[in-house]
Amino acid sequence: MLTYVLRRSGFLLVSLAVALIVIFVLLRLLPGDPANALLSIDATPEQIAAARAQVGSDQPLLTQFATWAGQLVRFDLGESYISSRPVGPEIASRLAITLPLTLLAFGLALVLSLVIGITAAVKADRWYGVVLSGFSQLGVAVPVFWVGVILVWIFALQLGLLPSGGFPRSDWEDPAAALRALTLPVIAIAIVMSASLSRYVRSATLDVLGSDYLRTARAGGAGMTEALLRHGLRNGAVPVVAVLGVELSTTLLGAVVVESVFTLPGLGSLLLTGIQQHDYANIQGVLVVSTLFVLLVGFAADIAQRLIDPRLRTSVSGNR
Repeated sequence: MLTYVLRRSGFLLVSLAVALIVIFVLLRLLPGDPANALLSIDATPEQIAAARAQVGSDQPLLTQFATWAGQLVRFDLGESYISSRPVGPEIASRLAITLPLTLLAFGLALVLSLVIGITAAVKADRWYGVVLSGFSQLGVAVPVFWVGVILVWIFALQLGLLPSGGFPRSDWEDPAAALRALTLPVIAIAIVMSASLSRYVRSATLDVLGSDYLRTARAGGAGMTEALLRHGLRNGAVPVVAVLGVELSTTLLGAVVVESVFTLPGLGSLLLTGIQQHDYANIQGVLVVSTLFVLLVGFAADIAQRLIDPRLRTSVSGNR
C-alpha cells in the first residue's frame, strides 16, 4: 500500500506539471497580448513596449514559463495586471464562497443520491422505484443553470423566501445570511448532481442485490437491511467512490457556472473578469487552484478505494 501511495504521489506531481504547461501554453495561444489590458486604444509604440516589459510578455516563452514556475514553487501566484493586487489572497477570499458552495452541494447531492439510488434499486418493481429511476435519467439532461433560474423564479420571485442572488458584504461574519445566500445555489447543483450520481448508486446496488454473497447471507437468516449493511455496503461502495471523485470535481466546475447565475463573488466571477480583461495572472491563478483541487480529489478517491477494498491492496502488493 505504501508503494502504491508513493507511486500515485509521483503520478500526481507529474500530472500537475503537465497541467501547468498546458495552462501556460493555451493562454499564450489566445489572440491578443496580456499587455493590452494596461493600454488604451491610442497607445504609442513606447507605451506598448513599456506595458509588455511590465507584464513580461516581451520575454521568450520559455523565460516567461520559468519565471511563473519559480513563483509557484514559492506559493506565489503573481499580481493582477489590472489591480496590481496579489492573486493568492484574492483567490483565497473567493474560495471562502466557492468551496463551501461546492462542499455543501456535494454533501446534499450525496445524501439524495444514496436515498434515490438505493430505493430505486431495492424497489425497482414498485411504481415509485420506476419514478425515481426516471428522475435520475431526466436530471442528467437538465443544465444546472436552468435549474438555478427556475429556483430563483419560484423561491425568490414568486414566494420571496430566499434571496435571488448576491452575497453579504460581511461575508461569513453573519453565518445565517451567508447560508441563506447559498441555499438556492446549493440546491440547484445538488439536484443535477444527485440525478447523475444516483444512477451509479442504483447500478452498484443492483449488482450487490444479484451477488452470491448477499443471497448466502439472506439464506443464513439475515434480513435484507442487515445483509446490505454488513456485506453489501463495502462491495457496493468501491465503484461509487471512484465516481464520487469525478463528481466532486464536477461540482466545483458546476459551482463556477452557478455563481454567475446567482451573482456570487466566487472563483467564477474572478475567472470571468480575468478573461474579459485579459488578466493572465488571475486566469492562471484560478486555473491552477482548480486543477490542483481536481487532482487532489482524484488522488484521495484512489486511496479511499484501496482502503475500502482489500482486494485492490492485494493486487497492488502482488504487482510490487
